[in-house]
Parts: sequence; C-alpha cells; structure tokens
Amino acid sequence: MKRFADRVVLVTGAGSGIGHATALRLADEGAALLCADVVTEPLRAVAEECRARGVAVETALCDQSDERQVDATVAACVARFARIDVLCNVAGNQRLDHTPERATPDWNRVLAVNLSGTFFFCRAALPHLIASKGNIVNVASTAALRGQPWSAAYSASKGGILSLTRNLAIDYAAQGVRANTVCPGDIKTPIVNAFRLPEGANPKLLDRIRAPRGSGSAESVAGVIAMLASDDGAHINGAEIRIDGGMLS
Repeated sequence: MKRFADRVVLVTGAGSGIGHATALRLADEGAALLCADVVTEPLRAVAEECRARGVAVETALCDQSDERQVDATVAACVARFARIDVLCNVAGNQRLDHTPERATPDWNRVLAVNLSGTFFFCRAALPHLIASKGNIVNVASTAALRGQPWSAAYSASKGGILSLTRNLAIDYAAQGVRANTVCPGDIKTPIVNAFRLPEGANPKLLDRIRAPRGSGSAESVAGVIAMLASDDGAHINGAEIRIDGGMLS
C-alpha cells in the first residue's frame, strides 16, 4: 500500500521504539518524513532506513519540552516540504517510583515532555494541518485508562493527552482536521526494557500491566497509527484505540 504517497508526516520520538516503527511503516507507505528526536545517532539511523525505502526524509534534534525547539522543528518541516499532512506525537518518557519519592523536578519533566510537548507540537502544526485538511495521532497509554503501579506522573501525563486530543477533535472538526489517540499497553520497547522496580515494590502488581497473550510489538502499534492517519481512518475522530493484547478487557 502507498496510502501516504504525496503526503508529509512529522513523527516525534522517531529514534526508537514506537516512533521508529511508525517512521518505517509510513516510509514503506510512501510518506515524506520529518523525523524528530532528542538523540542524534538513533535519529540518523532511522533516517537512513527510511531513505533506503525511497522516500524523502529530514531530521530535527528536538527536546519537545522546549516550545522554541518545537516551533523550529515544525518550521523546518514546512520549509523543506511546504506542508504537513499528519502529525504523529510519539515521543515520551517514563520512570517508575513510589509517589512520596517522586521529586518535583522529575514530576515536572515527565509532564513537560509527555503532555506539554504533545501540546506544543499540536499548537505549532495546527495551522498547517488546517491548510492540508490533515490529522493528528497522539500516543497515550493504557495508563491513562486504568491505574498503573508506580506511574503517577506518567499516568497523569497520558490522561492529559487523551483529554487534549478529544478537545482538538471537537475544536477543529469543522475545519477538516481529525485528532485521535492510540493507547498501547504491554509493548516491547526500549523504555519498557529499561524499567527498574522501585525499592520494596510488590511484584504482583506487574500483573496489571501484562497482556494475557504476551507483549506486543512496536510494529503492531505503528500499523494502527498508520490506519488512523490514512484515508482508511477518514471517519474516525476523537477516538482512543487500545493496543494492549486484551490487557484491559
């Protein structure tokens, strides 16, 4: 399929995990890409992989907690490709800890990257998405739908993304812009592989974040993102789709 031929997609967090898989999936389907991330080498690598698929790719180093960097990244995309058709907000961070031990700077950092960063990209891209009648796919989490152990900041930030997306879907539907959210759960990614349980944590609580059929792949999430962002998702707006192997069923 070449559902994204002649379309321009900006993908955040493209250097690893779900962002990496999303960039490759969209490249396979013909999208021109602006890949953004905060780490240089993974960003260079994903750009090379996408170019090997025959599509145009630009990269941008961007800490999305900084609105000036976000604005510059969106401007770079438009300067290179003259438009934005799809914004995929994938970048995020997480760490596990007991709430009384969560330092204020750590709390602020999670919300700044996950929630404020998503907002900054939506805000900067919306004028261009209105012009192209484009759409937004934001990545939240099953942590936004049910309590997740040791994840107060992460869950709060992902819940905020759900609410933000619903509001965007209503505010801009009349102008032809769609906004949807995917909620992955129990997906194999580098951020999950790096988890360390807080001291004294009850390991039985891990059952709340395990899918009955086993962990899913980043590619499984990328496929749903591609569907929502394509014309196959033309009548889907303001939705949240779980990709969790039945974890919350």
